[in-house]
Amino acid sequence: MLPKVFPHLTIRSATNDDCKRVAELVFGVLGEFGLAPDAETTDADLQDIEANYLHRGGVFEVIEDEQSNLLGSFGLYPVNETTCELRKMYFIPSARGVGLGKFVLERAIVQARALGFKQIVLETSSKLIAANHLYTKFGFNPVNSDHLAARADQAYKLDL
Repeated sequence: MLPKVFPHLTIRSATNDDCKRVAELVFGVLGEFGLAPDAETTDADLQDIEANYLHRGGVFEVIEDEQSNLLGSFGLYPVNETTCELRKMYFIPSARGVGLGKFVLERAIVQARALGFKQIVLETSSKLIAANHLYTKFGFNPVNSDHLAARADQAYKLDL
């Protein structure tokens, strides 16, 4: 159920027309937490959302208000046939703490299952306290990872 604070949300599949807005959202949120964006590696997927997510069998969605303002985003990036990575789940400040993250994470998990994935993995920073709390609340477990992105110091997985 949509959070009452946002009764008229649109959640839709992103296209490459959204790349710039999504990158601005992601880079803005990272900056709030003192984390550096990396347009050349970790965030290069935002330069072509359709090729990096949709054409590979994944998902990338944007969440907009009734004026088409971007409130948030998330992607499911196929790692292999059984595992996808939750990526780019970020929200503008006014969309946090009102249940939208919970709603979107539930949606992502349902979509991952529907696509046939057996596991969701993600990388995050310990600076993103509320997000990490949400992940553990949904059953994500911390795991060791040998190759975290430069801004990440934690990894989680959820068996579906």
